[in-house]
This record gives sequence, structure tokens and C-alpha cells, in this order.
Amino acid sequence: MDHPLKPLTRGTREPKMFAYEMHKVNQAELLREAAAQRLVHEARAARRARRNAGHEAEGRVSHLRDLRDRFAHAA
Repeated sequence: MDHPLKPLTRGTREPKMFAYEMHKVNQAELLREAAAQRLVHEARAARRARRNAGHEAEGRVSHLRDLRDRFAHAA
């Protein structure tokens, strides 16, 4: 009588199939992660483009960094 928790013997296909299924699960997870990272990157690029789109006609506005470079530091 076979015990339900009997370890698999060598030569059966179950260990190979288990490894293959685990590989497929890992592959699917990596694909989901890559898609999520791509989506974040695209959202940031779109936000940056929207933010900069309104400034194209007006030209660049000086920034605090520019002001620091223009004036000498007090002694």
C-alpha cells in the first residue's frame, strides 16, 4: 500500500514537473514586476512631459540654483 506522503523515487517525472512549474511561476512573477516597473517609468515620463509642456512657450524661469550662482556669498 502506497503512503500519501511517500517521498518520490528517482526516475519519476514529478520532481522535474514541480521544478518546471516553479520556474514558470517565477517567470510569471518577474514578467509582472517588469510590467509594473515599466508602467511606473511611463507614468513618471508622462508627468514630467505634462509639467514641462506648459513652460515651452514661456521659456525657462530662473531657479534658486541659478540665483545662488549669480551672487557672491557674504563673508
